[in-house]
Amino acid sequence: MNQLTYVGHATILIEIDGLRLLTDPLLTPRVSHLLRTSVVPDLDAPHLDAVLLSHLHADHLHLRSMRRLGTAQLVVAPRGAAGYLARHGFKQVVEMAVGETLCIQGVDITATPANHPARPLPGRPRTDCLGYVINGSRRIYFTGDTDLFAGMADIGLGLDVALLPVWGWGPTLGAGHLDPYRAAQALELLRPSLAIPIHWGTYFPVGLRPLLPHLVRQPPHTFAQFAHDLAPDVAVRVLAPGDALDLTGFYQ
Repeated sequence: MNQLTYVGHATILIEIDGLRLLTDPLLTPRVSHLLRTSVVPDLDAPHLDAVLLSHLHADHLHLRSMRRLGTAQLVVAPRGAAGYLARHGFKQVVEMAVGETLCIQGVDITATPANHPARPLPGRPRTDCLGYVINGSRRIYFTGDTDLFAGMADIGLGLDVALLPVWGWGPTLGAGHLDPYRAAQALELLRPSLAIPIHWGTYFPVGLRPLLPHLVRQPPHTFAQFAHDLAPDVAVRVLAPGDALDLTGFYQ
């Protein structure tokens, strides 16, 4: 089965050629001052072959969510993260730098650059921010957090699916993020067959959701409208948290 399940925020279950990968797990009803706007999808306690961490910010490396998956889980993380993760009990950590490739069960996972300030949190090491290209029978790009950068054009060669962030978790975006328009501009560089918007509407600050409901629901649809204008040859599928897309059916 080749399938993508949007768990929410930057968390996607990628099933490809029998391999099961989970990106940036965020699996709790609350993260600091942020409340989840939907239930955490039941993943049926899946067996995972690896967790892919793009960077060490708290909404991408969330220790409480990681512990739900078990400390024996194989974790792929930016170079410099292993010591920190080991101190928190994680026993199998593979560090990667831009351009390096890890092969798991015949599927290549290559670390790619990201345009996102590191901004290390207290107690956490400063590491690069990464994206990952998963290359099996389909070629899937998980950007992590990023803004536009010229190297996207090279990453996009032969790309089947781009998992693109289109917003964040609040009323504004800081540096190093894509908004709906800039995410559509990214499609002009990447030219995948299919784009799926991520990193939107899953968490929002306590008390603000009733005041700004459009920022919870609208960003992926605004992205789809811009994508239609800027990259009309790219199909867009908006998945709500918990929704899955069968790539085998999509590409038949």
